[in-house]
Amino acid sequence: MNGLIATLSELDQSLFLYLNSHHSPYWDAVMALFTGTGFWFLFYLPLLYILIKKYRTKAVVILIILALAITISDQFTGLIKHAVERLRPTHDPGLQSLVHYVVTKGGQYSFFSSHASNTFTVAVFTSLLFKNANYNLVILAWATLVSYTRIYLGLHYPSDIFTGIIFGCLLGFGMFRLLIFMEKNFLLLRLPKLSETGMENRELRYVITILLSMVVMTLLIVNRLQHYNFI
Repeated sequence: MNGLIATLSELDQSLFLYLNSHHSPYWDAVMALFTGTGFWFLFYLPLLYILIKKYRTKAVVILIILALAITISDQFTGLIKHAVERLRPTHDPGLQSLVHYVVTKGGQYSFFSSHASNTFTVAVFTSLLFKNANYNLVILAWATLVSYTRIYLGLHYPSDIFTGIIFGCLLGFGMFRLLIFMEKNFLLLRLPKLSETGMENRELRYVITILLSMVVMTLLIVNRLQHYNFI
């Protein structure tokens, strides 16, 4: 068993070093922006608008449950980090000299990724809520991108990310089931019914337009800043 764990750990480190070694000053700046929660604020706004528009007063309950899900995800990953005490690549004495990191080395421990867990909690919860296959692709692509930035920036091993994804998916599903339970058992939550609403393709186009605009504008602005040696 110890030999298997050691082999898996070596594979994890090898994959991390391979992925982390592909970098450039341009993508350093882009990934540093993409990893930030605040950066995606404009992306969250149309989702919030659609949620309030469709579910009216029920949106308050939905937002509370979603906020609770993110809080549980964030706090639980923090507890596990300090329980497991797996050093981040940037803090591992045997590895840190090989790691490419940007801006910060992060906290001391890495297992498992709160970014991956938080983003996939939101992705799964909202995908079940909005029930739109194309939206599912968009939100999962967004969550995957944010999760990947943590490897690029040298802050997490692939296993940290994969574990965060699994936990986030399970938590997002569980919190959505809690919402369904509340809808079935509390009269206040019965209208409009979750089963009868979803994101329309017209609304999805607004979300995609804002998301793509943010990504493209970021790429162009970073390119110009680099061209003029500002970064």
